[in-house]
Amino acid sequence: MEVKLGGAPRDADTKHLRWLADQIGDDLLDAMIVTTGRDAYRRPDGIAVVPAALLGP
Repeated sequence: MEVKLGGAPRDADTKHLRWLADQIGDDLLDAMIVTTGRDAYRRPDGIAVVPAALLGP
């Protein structure tokens, strides 16, 4: 999981998660970027984008 201050991550913002996925392979259960945006979605590369507001009570 990574945290970004922006609302919508760019491809460059996911480079470390993609590197981790390459290193871990099938043992990686999921990858997620927490943002300040409003919408939760999954990017075409499989990385989930989740607003921080959705993580709290």
